[in-house]
Amino acid sequence: MKSWQDDLLSLTTPGLSEQHVFDKIKKAALALEFEYCAYGIQIIFPKEKVVMLNNYPARWKSRYASANYITTDPTVAHCKSSQVPLIWKDSIYKNTPALWEEARSAGLRHGWAQSSLDAFGVGGMLTLSRSAQALSKKEIEYSEIRMRWLVSVAHVSLSKIINERFTDTPEIKLTTREKEVLKWTGNGKTSSEISYLLAISENTVNFHIKNTILKLSAANKTAAVVQAFAMGLLN
Repeated sequence: MKSWQDDLLSLTTPGLSEQHVFDKIKKAALALEFEYCAYGIQIIFPKEKVVMLNNYPARWKSRYASANYITTDPTVAHCKSSQVPLIWKDSIYKNTPALWEEARSAGLRHGWAQSSLDAFGVGGMLTLSRSAQALSKKEIEYSEIRMRWLVSVAHVSLSKIINERFTDTPEIKLTTREKEVLKWTGNGKTSSEISYLLAISENTVNFHIKNTILKLSAANKTAAVVQAFAMGLLN
């Protein structure tokens, strides 16, 4: 039986279309009990461009675009500068009450967002939202690891498809040990556990993780695993 990590990583398979990947992301979001999801990326080089994909109600899509809410949306502002997950709440929208009221009227009442920023000038943001039932502390504790994985997979798969239209992908090589460490990391093992499995020190494990993150220009070790898998480096 495939693990949920394997199911998500399958979205990075080369050759998949943008729409196919997003449809799978929507399905994964629904499995986490979010009826809506949105993904946006901002490409800086060679020319700035924003691409947004979502399954929001049509009237909210139209209103968001016509009011140019992307320039004042506090969740977008947060995700441009931080990779800390953000849970929607009234205080976040204290300076944009109209946006908040209209979003809630459209059925977007409870949400969670996180960004993935990399060194190639590409920033991605995934938002999961729903019309009912606020996110509880228990739900976050249980589901956030999957939500974070979904952020990384969405960014790696979709940004790769879109970014290839604008820039060349640099050749990246990982050592055998770096691949081993990433594979075990992808299987959910901690640095301490990997240290035991590979008979090396925990500091050495963390050294290899840091190197792979730098080589892949990844946001964190989860993103590094996803990026390496997508590039076929862990086959």
